Amino acid sequence: MAQEVIVLVTCPPQGAERIARPLVEERLAACVNVVRGITSIFRWQGDVSSESEELLVIKSTRRSWDALCRRVRELHTYDTPEIVCLKIEDGYKPYLDWLNSSVGQRE
Repeated sequence: MAQEVIVLVTCPPQGAERIARPLVEERLAACVNVVRGITSIFRWQGDVSSESEELLVIKSTRRSWDALCRRVRELHTYDTPEIVCLKIEDGYKPYLDWLNSSVGQRE
């Protein structure tokens, strides 16, 4: 079985669907949750900044990671987007089976 992962990506407000929809349509992700209305506080170019953003919670597989990361970079408007991959240690088997069947294969 493939190793399931969660990929976290932040993006500007109203930019989430522009990234999320192609990932699912191209079978790089089984599902993308869009969490609206977050505030990110971060250090950038020597200054501490605060920005409104949206968070994408992307469910995918390790085998799709390289293509998913490349596609997010193509679709994203930031020079250095946050793209973080986290291994899923365990989960409800029927859900993980669905996730694996939804990623990578063409119908």
